[in-house]
Amino acid sequence: MNCHPTVAFHTLGCKLNYTETGAIAKEFEKAGYNKVSFDGSADVYVINTCSVTENADKECKTMINRAMKKNPDAFIAVIGCYAQLKPEKIAGFDGVDMVVGASSKFSFIQEIKLKKNDKAVIMSCDIESVEKFIAAHSDETRTRAFLKIQDGCDYNCSYCTIPLARGKSRSNSISNILKEIDELALRGVKEVVLTGVNIGDFYYYENEKKISFTDLLHELEKSDGIERFRISSIEPNLVSDEIIRFVAQSKKFMPHFHIPLQSGSDRILNRMRRRYRSGLYASKVEKIKSLIPYAAIGGDVITGFAGETEEDFQQTYNFIEKLGMSYLHVFTYSERDHTHALLLDGVVPYRVRKERTAKLRALSEKLNRQFREKNQGRKLKVLFENSNHNGLMEGYSENYIRISAPYDENKVNSIIEIEYEPEMAELS
Repeated sequence: MNCHPTVAFHTLGCKLNYTETGAIAKEFEKAGYNKVSFDGSADVYVINTCSVTENADKECKTMINRAMKKNPDAFIAVIGCYAQLKPEKIAGFDGVDMVVGASSKFSFIQEIKLKKNDKAVIMSCDIESVEKFIAAHSDETRTRAFLKIQDGCDYNCSYCTIPLARGKSRSNSISNILKEIDELALRGVKEVVLTGVNIGDFYYYENEKKISFTDLLHELEKSDGIERFRISSIEPNLVSDEIIRFVAQSKKFMPHFHIPLQSGSDRILNRMRRRYRSGLYASKVEKIKSLIPYAAIGGDVITGFAGETEEDFQQTYNFIEKLGMSYLHVFTYSERDHTHALLLDGVVPYRVRKERTAKLRALSEKLNRQFREKNQGRKLKVLFENSNHNGLMEGYSENYIRISAPYDENKVNSIIEIEYEPEMAELS
């Protein structure tokens, strides 16, 4: 092996994937690799994949081709959700040397070679056998870190492949999480974002007592070192009034909720096998607004799901507009193999799906603007990051508005109170 081999990473999909890539990169660095940009030449390329949409599948192949162009002799490993679901397919792509599923993605470094394989090696498993929780956190900057607290999912939404790709729900322990928090604090991290597949389902048993997500929140509130915590995404049926009240009075947890909606039509929610209906979702948003008037409230929406009529879509549009959410992440529905949704009738033409996506993204921009205008003149506390973008620095306010300001080295990784004007930023 070379004295200092190089490795490059590319991550597709969710924040959890980015968090896990960060942990895997640390293992490579411990083994003597130098991390380099994916856009340059490397000895090893690692592509951490997503399986949520068809575009993510296509981008995987695009990144393989890009790596091959940079260095035709490089060792290419494809890991993650898509690798777990379609190992044989990926193994057939030109240039791929290794396909790594859920059970081996934190240990495959031991099998890496600095030369091409004659045939792609598949390191996969039966997803039912994956029960161990592997901790991970990312801290590429000192400012913010993403901390994995939970993995897998026991829900069976009809469109989703994540349970097939990540396995059963499982969680870290509070004691281990607190150790990671201490480590991040020592590195100078100021904000930690709690991530997972279904973090509201965080639980485990200790001395026959069930430890829940709210127990974790209370322990983190008492912890020293980290000034701000943020909940990444939590299912509507798991956003309890207790959690909302806790965030409302918390000194550390930020007034920001990301709550997946997927549809505002109860008929479509039923077909999606979601565990709530629009009335429950609305009650959660209204409760948050009543206790935390300036909280950011975002959500995910899927357009063009099987059977979604124009009436269903309009119900979704009107529902979101009336709720006055802060922003949306809009996804165009993609049929996924081995999901119940493939058995449903009412396929929506792709052109119609894209039109509906465009309409909801325009609505998101309008709601986003209204939320920023609502905050005009307020004192916001911004945690500024260390990147210099053409003389500007950026950071997030407590309620997740991304703020730009003239670059000042003295403000890097500091929480600065500013009087907000909407032209300073857009909500991320």
